[in-house]
Amino acid sequence: MYPLRRNRRLRANEAIRSLVRETTISPNDFLVPLFVVEGKNVKEEIASMPNYYRYSLDLLEKEVKGLWNMGLKSVLLFVKVPDHLKDNKGAEALNANGLMQRAIKTVKNACPEMLVMTDVAFDPYSAYGHDGIIENGIILNDESVDMLAQMSVSHANAGADFVAPSDMMDGRILAIREALEDEGFTDTGIMSYSAKYASAFYGPFRDALDSAPVNMKNIPKDKKTYQMDFANRFEAIRETEMDIDEGADIVMVKPGLCYLDIVREIKNTVDVPVAVYQVSGEYAMVKAAAEKGWLDHDAVVMEQITAIKRAGADVIASYFAKDVMRIMNS
Repeated sequence: MYPLRRNRRLRANEAIRSLVRETTISPNDFLVPLFVVEGKNVKEEIASMPNYYRYSLDLLEKEVKGLWNMGLKSVLLFVKVPDHLKDNKGAEALNANGLMQRAIKTVKNACPEMLVMTDVAFDPYSAYGHDGIIENGIILNDESVDMLAQMSVSHANAGADFVAPSDMMDGRILAIREALEDEGFTDTGIMSYSAKYASAFYGPFRDALDSAPVNMKNIPKDKKTYQMDFANRFEAIRETEMDIDEGADIVMVKPGLCYLDIVREIKNTVDVPVAVYQVSGEYAMVKAAAEKGWLDHDAVVMEQITAIKRAGADVIASYFAKDVMRIMNS
């Protein structure tokens, strides 16, 4: 007796496979991280992130136009702050003519329709590489939140469409939302890093911005007192629901692949868009293995991106965005 239903009929060739495919990838899925530095005509490859670069503002303009022409419509800006401008309170972050503020204006002038999200965090500005003000070896929560709210208003003043607080301080979404409302930025959105884990996958990113915690006495050696324990699942739901209650428009899980169970849990729980950050360590591993000839770069990239979306991601922040466009168009 032969089966009446043969599932392989729907796998017989690429035409039928693509017709019934449940998860599809498009340019609209991507948020492109961009690293910005001071100077002119600067395009510096990040040693631990092959084929990924830091751009000075003049070349940032060219890069943004190129992204738009590929169909990539959203960027997430990060800045590498010169050491002499770093301190314990992030004062440079509030400079109306600071690198982030000029980067926002550069993108908007180059491509007015491009959606601009900005990293709201202390660590690029901190002399100690932490996401908050430090006092007696403790990362201060409330004092740091006040600065993060001011930073968000400064980004909105420069033209940011969304601010993206990545610090994991308690109560910062409400403080940022209230500060934006008080200044009339009712349409400025918040993408909260709601479930950001204390992960070992962030190393290349910290190289890109020179923002790793410093090794000094009385300075915490890691970020485990504010970023989440990677062993925890239900905590991610609590954190995310609190951020939504405080005014987050989009919530994020970070990193990506090791946390797809968390992505699905959150997607099944909340009614706002869910973002996933496929982080620098995930990018670097694929690039390194591909350079060794140990795996098929393009095939693995597409499998990973598809897995992230299949898990429930509405937005994918990924260093592979341009690679995916190339693969899809080849």
